[in-house]
Amino acid sequence: MPVPVTAETVGGQLRAIHRAGALELPLPGSGRTLQRWLALAELAADDLVLGRLAEAHTDAVAIQAELGVPAEPGLWGVWAAEPPSARVEATRRGNGWVLTGRKAWCSGARFLDRALISAHAPDGRRLFAVAVADVAVVEGTWAAVGMAASGSVSVDLAAVAAAPVGGPGAYLDRPGFWHGGAGVAACWYGGALGAARLLLRTARGGTPDAHALAHLGAVDALVAAMRAHLRLAADQVDTDPTGPGAQLRAVRLRVHVEAGATEVLDRVGRALGAGPVCLDAVHAQRVADLPVYLRQSHAERDLAGLGALAVDRADW
Repeated sequence: MPVPVTAETVGGQLRAIHRAGALELPLPGSGRTLQRWLALAELAADDLVLGRLAEAHTDAVAIQAELGVPAEPGLWGVWAAEPPSARVEATRRGNGWVLTGRKAWCSGARFLDRALISAHAPDGRRLFAVAVADVAVVEGTWAAVGMAASGSVSVDLAAVAAAPVGGPGAYLDRPGFWHGGAGVAACWYGGALGAARLLLRTARGGTPDAHALAHLGAVDALVAAMRAHLRLAADQVDTDPTGPGAQLRAVRLRVHVEAGATEVLDRVGRALGAGPVCLDAVHAQRVADLPVYLRQSHAERDLAGLGALAVDRADW
């Protein structure tokens, strides 16, 4: 019997690959951005939760490097969601800062060492580093089956000591914010790649009918197009890592990969039927996880934002 996928098992796997050095990836804009994104995609192809947590850790390291703050050892997360129902306030205490409030959707809250948390300070929105041991997990704040092993619960902070990372607005204003968003798309691509590989293995191991071949042909084109877009975006990041095109590039990539991953998952299901969803534990978990992960996209809001950018900046 396979070991159940839980926050504890995934946390152990993440710590193991971290100790092995597998999370020491090139920084965005270093000339090896594609290597970074494809490494995350391969992790996500095997296990979407593991890929998602690896992406967050490597993003936290990249954020601190960009803002000139050395990252302390250990496993990191980035907890920067700002839903209306949860808000964290930052206040000065003596020579330091403390955070108070509730932060939602804190992936890895049960097993990470440290996290970057966005908070509202008197001088604007800021980013802070905290020790995860100092926050309190709020039980019952993740109901979904998909991505459940990420442990993306809410946490409460009661005057938790925090170290500022950059100044007011620095987290959102830096070009690397959009490089991080593109890294998420690399993991979405990885989820689609895992599903596509199942279809390809099945076709190579049997005699697919014309309908299955049609789905495989469509999936091949989708995977090739997503990979090409990742390569193009990575090349652009490496060529101009701090330029004004970061947002347009990242949103285009996210929109493209979200649509491609959605179609790949649908076509694999139509080609292979219920068997893999019912009998293949890895694929069944992927089918549960990927739609939830894709909802980090803001759907039509992202499309509207892309349209607004295109009005002034489309080059086609």
